[in-house]
Amino acid sequence: KQIDALTLFAFSSENWRRPKDEVGLLMKLFIEALQSEGKKLHENRVRLRVVGDVSAFSLPLQKQIADIEKLTQNNDGLFVNIAANYGGHWEIVEAVRRLAEQVECGAIKAGDIDKEGITQSLALGDIAPPDLFIRTGGEKRISNFLLWHLAYTELYFTDTLWPDFDDDAYDLALECFASRQRRFGQTSEQVG
Repeated sequence: KQIDALTLFAFSSENWRRPKDEVGLLMKLFIEALQSEGKKLHENRVRLRVVGDVSAFSLPLQKQIADIEKLTQNNDGLFVNIAANYGGHWEIVEAVRRLAEQVECGAIKAGDIDKEGITQSLALGDIAPPDLFIRTGGEKRISNFLLWHLAYTELYFTDTLWPDFDDDAYDLALECFASRQRRFGQTSEQVG
C-alpha cells in the first residue's frame, strides 16, 4: 500500500466553462482546504505541489499555493501533486514551447528532441509515470488528464463517488491492479 506519489485532478482547464457560482465555490473550497490542511500535511512530511496554470487563479489563492509549496518543499514523505487548472493538452503544449525556446536560443538542436527530453519538459516530468489511474464516479474516460504519462498505466474505473472512496474502495482497486500482468509491450510469455 506504500505509494511514493499521488496526483489528484482537482480542477481541469475546461472546468472554467462550468457555471460561475460553481467555479467560485470550488475556488473557495480550494483555498480553504489549503489553509486548513497545510500544517497537517507538513507535520506528516507530505510534499505538496500544484500543477497547472495557476496564473488564472486569484492572487490570494496563488499566494496560498506558493506558501504551502514552500512550507512542504523539503519534506520526504508522500509527494502529492494537485492538478488544478490543468489539462493534458496544456501540459504537452507547454513542454513543446519550452523545447522550442531551447532550439531557438541554440541550447539544443531540433534533432536532439526525444521522448526523454519531452518527458523532462513536462510539468510532471520529474516523477515516475503512474502505475494505477483510479477514476471515481462512474465515468469511464481520462478527461484530458496526464495524457503523456498514462501510456502504460493500468486504468481502474469505479462507480464509487470521490467523497465515498474509502480504504475498502482503495483496497479493491489495489486488488484489481495486483491481479493484472503489466507487459509494457511484451507478450505474457516474455514477462512470465
